[in-house]
Amino acid sequence: MKQRIIDALILMAGSGSRLRPSGHTLPKPLIKIRGRPVFSYTIDALERAGIQTVHIVTGWNSDALLEGLKPLIGSKMKLHAIHNPDWEKQNGISVLAAAPHLDSPFLLTMGDHLFDPAIVDLAIRNADSNSLNLAVDRKLDAVFDLADAMKVKTKGDLIVAIGKQLEDYNAIDTGLFVCSPEIFKYLEEAKNDGDCSLADGVRAMAADEKVRAIDIGDAWWQDIDTPQMLAQAEKILGNGRAARGTTLP
Repeated sequence: MKQRIIDALILMAGSGSRLRPSGHTLPKPLIKIRGRPVFSYTIDALERAGIQTVHIVTGWNSDALLEGLKPLIGSKMKLHAIHNPDWEKQNGISVLAAAPHLDSPFLLTMGDHLFDPAIVDLAIRNADSNSLNLAVDRKLDAVFDLADAMKVKTKGDLIVAIGKQLEDYNAIDTGLFVCSPEIFKYLEEAKNDGDCSLADGVRAMAADEKVRAIDIGDAWWQDIDTPQMLAQAEKILGNGRAARGTTLP
């Protein structure tokens, strides 16, 4: 019987250094687009998908972040903050900070990504709870700032390679995963001098044929890591339509 996904893990420990020079001093999840904080869009999608507990990994400016996030959580969900004292390390360390709190399959995403809510539903519905499942975008010509994107090579429904510098690829990592707790073991093994990225863990699991790709089809997503990406998200959301036939809240 398929396990129900009721936990989500959101990484938001970074400092948003690529946005701050443009005048954005708030933590990225609190930056407003169309008058709403980025985090509120995420919460809408998670609530719709039946998530009950949202675990957030904090680091830089964690007090201000939490103060801004708490009012955005409705009565149907619980917010659980996990502080990563090593937040200046790569994002794999932030994932590992949550290991003591997650012992069943969970949704994993980033605090600076926006999603069509349909992607969350699609990922949960199609996930294999014994694998690492990554929502991928095959619409390469529609990806904003392709050079900065995390590239993925798939073979059938398996992911066989991942990396920003990958030259042979046929999909893009959207930053949304459905994870087996086994990811924690692979991240621990992937550590080099006490540090690792999430991609390192994905790469290690892919070598054991344990990473599946879930195609998002026409659905829309956007990273907001730079001022240009933020402007693109504002433009798309300002139009009220993120993908053909899909209206965002």
